[in-house]
Amino acid sequence: MQTRQQTPAIRPYRTADRADVADVCVRTALVGGDSRAVYPDQRLMPSLFAEPYCHFDPDLAFVLDDGGGRAVGYIVGTADTERFVEDFRRDWIPRLAARYPEPVAAPRTPTEEMIRLLHHPERMLVPELAAYPAHLHIDLLPPWQGQGHGRRLLRAFLDALHGKGVRAVHLGMVTANTAARAFYDRVGFHEIPVADAGPLTYLGRATAP
Repeated sequence: MQTRQQTPAIRPYRTADRADVADVCVRTALVGGDSRAVYPDQRLMPSLFAEPYCHFDPDLAFVLDDGGGRAVGYIVGTADTERFVEDFRRDWIPRLAARYPEPVAAPRTPTEEMIRLLHHPERMLVPELAAYPAHLHIDLLPPWQGQGHGRRLLRAFLDALHGKGVRAVHLGMVTANTAARAFYDRVGFHEIPVADAGPLTYLGRATAP
């Protein structure tokens, strides 16, 4: 008997998606590729770049469901970066401090560098981005890229922001990730000049279509 083909769909994040979202994060966190060889603790990258958004701003978290209930991509973010940083400092760091204590010396490994970032959320408060109060992270597993799913995830997120009265959003991306930059250029982002941006490029756009 022929089975009906499952259709992927964009839907709101559910708490049952947590492990899938973490897995997508890990497999795309190293310049768009699998980060496990560089960051062996597979809880670390999601703890920075995915889970706090699902916790503090669940109404802005959307996933690409493969049609069988598995999240194979996501978009997460916040409507208010300043408020998010306050929440992160007050409520998120204490949850993780025992597992990831703040380094007392200069970081010597990629893991220690990420732990340092974890303990310094104020790095997200960049003066040049004040006109773009929201920010986002979007990731898709490689087999699901290049099919329009990223554009659809972004539209769901932008519509949700627009509904909250937020007029503009930004993101920071590793400059070396040229494939991601090509995607952002196609979906209407422009570069925002930021002094001392380091390895990152900052992009922004309006939330309106």
